[in-house]
Amino acid sequence: MWTQTQTSQRPVVLLPGVFLSTVTGILLASAPAAADTLKSWQLDSRQQSLEFTTDQSIQPSVQLVANPSRVVIDLPGIRLKRPKVNQPYSGSISRVRIAQFNAYTTRMVIELAPGYQVNPQQVKVRSQSPTQWVVQLPNPQPGASSRTESQPQAIAVPLPPADTFGGLIPAGRSLTWLQQRLAGLRTGSYASLGPGIYFVDLDNGNYLSLNGEKTFATASIIKLPILIAFFQDVEAGKIKLDETLVMGRDVIVGGSGYMQDLPPGSKFSARQTVNNMITTSDNTATNMIIKRMGGIDVLNQRFRSWGLQRTVMRNWLPDLKGTNTTTAKELVQLMALLEQGKLLQGTKPEAIDILRRVKNRKLLPVGLGSGATIAHKTGDIGFLLGDAGIVQMPTGKRYLVAVLVESAYDDPAARDYIQDVSRIVYTYLNQTATQSSSER
Repeated sequence: MWTQTQTSQRPVVLLPGVFLSTVTGILLASAPAAADTLKSWQLDSRQQSLEFTTDQSIQPSVQLVANPSRVVIDLPGIRLKRPKVNQPYSGSISRVRIAQFNAYTTRMVIELAPGYQVNPQQVKVRSQSPTQWVVQLPNPQPGASSRTESQPQAIAVPLPPADTFGGLIPAGRSLTWLQQRLAGLRTGSYASLGPGIYFVDLDNGNYLSLNGEKTFATASIIKLPILIAFFQDVEAGKIKLDETLVMGRDVIVGGSGYMQDLPPGSKFSARQTVNNMITTSDNTATNMIIKRMGGIDVLNQRFRSWGLQRTVMRNWLPDLKGTNTTTAKELVQLMALLEQGKLLQGTKPEAIDILRRVKNRKLLPVGLGSGATIAHKTGDIGFLLGDAGIVQMPTGKRYLVAVLVESAYDDPAARDYIQDVSRIVYTYLNQTATQSSSER
């Protein structure tokens, strides 16, 4: 469904089929859009500006093409998933066209009316956020373009503002090539997947995001923030690692782990319980930890205190319906807080060691090179598969990565996709490090 808008200080939304003589833009409907798509766009022909919003962070490319004069805007990693647009206008801008340029790029074209042209150096592109951009044209001037000027002229595009997570990491740059490479994975057996990826290089702050801010079910990855909250309570003296926890009937559940097979009343130390929660992803152990800490509301309050807005618990484990949520970006933010010592002090080494001993090595670890280590947590509820971790390469370089994938139930393509993402990211950083070393 499409809605028409008239540009003014307070745009008027019109019903489908109702038009005004001064129509200046089109917005996508407010119904939920698929991930990695063009969410909305609007042309203000009086201000000569095009504003558009995507579901994921992007780095567009913009160029001016002659004969006829037109501004071409490519959105890598964005799929239209809507009917093509061919919207005519009156005045110096004749139409806007939007279509799928290739399998993973949406192309937007602002066509000037015949006989009009613009100076490419006066076309301005600005980023209001990593997902919201504005292309501002100067007033088109009469004058035919030179027919000998056949080469497109590139227009400077600024980098989207980097997120330093409150100064935890350097202000790096968006890794456009790597983002495009990962966006290009969405073909063949991966075409039906719905991924969210966020990556950041801890050494320089360089990052990429593909649906990084999209909300996903957490599955067992929710155990990562629970682990950190647990060790905060240990440091605060609220919990002792050698204290005894009793497994009551109220916490025994199915799914991952062996503790469910033991009789009610079985006893474990707090350290053993939290180890089982992470290393074998034991759901019964997780519920014992949640209960010992005071319940779901206490944990959600703790998550909010860390600045996490969409990492929320709504149910005890196993949360097979996927009501507990997070984003790839918030998982990376959480790991940055952990890695930089902002959440844990003396117990940080033990927490990291537990994460390094996760038994499931079938996701991110598969893509790592020899000698690399990873402290991570996986999650799987059939329609959601994910892994989030802190990786250290043999060179000493460290990076954070979170990959969440929605798929058909138990689709092996989701596992393969996470492995390929891990392999591509690791190979890219390894090659970059090698090139930097050879240039010294």
